[in-house]
Amino acid sequence: MKTKIWIALIAIYVIWGSTYLAIRLAVETIPPFLMAGTRFLISGAVLLAWRRLAGDPLPTARQWRSAAVVGLLLLLGGNGLVSWAEQHVDSGIAALLIGAVPLFMVVVEALRRGGVKPGWQSILGLATGFGGIALLVGPSELSGKGMQFAPLAVGALLLAALLWSIGSVYSRTADLPASSLMGTGMEMLCGGIGLYLAGTLAGEWQAVHFSAITPQSWIALAYLVVFGSMMGFVAYTWLLHHAPVSLVATYAYVNPVVAILLGAWIGREVLDARTLAAALVIISSVVLINTSRQSKIIQQDETTSPAAE
Repeated sequence: MKTKIWIALIAIYVIWGSTYLAIRLAVETIPPFLMAGTRFLISGAVLLAWRRLAGDPLPTARQWRSAAVVGLLLLLGGNGLVSWAEQHVDSGIAALLIGAVPLFMVVVEALRRGGVKPGWQSILGLATGFGGIALLVGPSELSGKGMQFAPLAVGALLLAALLWSIGSVYSRTADLPASSLMGTGMEMLCGGIGLYLAGTLAGEWQAVHFSAITPQSWIALAYLVVFGSMMGFVAYTWLLHHAPVSLVATYAYVNPVVAILLGAWIGREVLDARTLAAALVIISSVVLINTSRQSKIIQQDETTSPAAE
């Protein structure tokens, strides 16, 4: 059993860590909201059909409403903004900023009515984590002729992390199906519809030229559908039933590292000392938070709605 657990764990490390690079390659020639919408509509339809054939009961109207809220926050607000931002920011940087989701979860949890206030360890984690973000995308990186990052893209990524955190905290008390895969399929379907609507409002259909879409972008989209959205969630759900939550939650530390390394190796993205230092600080802050007294709350949110791209 231990061997199977580690195989599944390594699978989500690699699969979810690599989705950031796949997104960057896909949006090179496919409009971002339509790309993400296609990914989640296909994945959601397949998961729903599979779980229905497996005997899962039909979701109630209230469960569909809850899935719509979670799907729109996580997939339209979270993944949609990440897909848009990766037109302007390296995949490793995107992964590092989204990897800070546990920091935002602490804030959202503290602000909600009846929420748990952060202890000293969580506060230290917050200060360290946001300090790492400032180190990564500080004023000197966002201004001047030699700016490294597009300010609007960085803002979109931070907003994506915040919306993902709100959706994750909401999903903890939302009325969703007992089958996590059925719930995930519903969220993907609702999020995919929202992404298509956003793409339509943004005029992306006029920008779609199928003859101009490169084989690389098609392959990246197929990878996101098959591996990122389906196989990754199947492995993750299996792990939740066979491995300690604390072990499963380590994907939050590993995914940004995998994304940064793959971006530098395959995507030829810049990997400098500043990025490595910021990565160390941000990941250390997430470790601090996940080992604090709020760790059970944060891990529960993550296991309900993992920040998997």
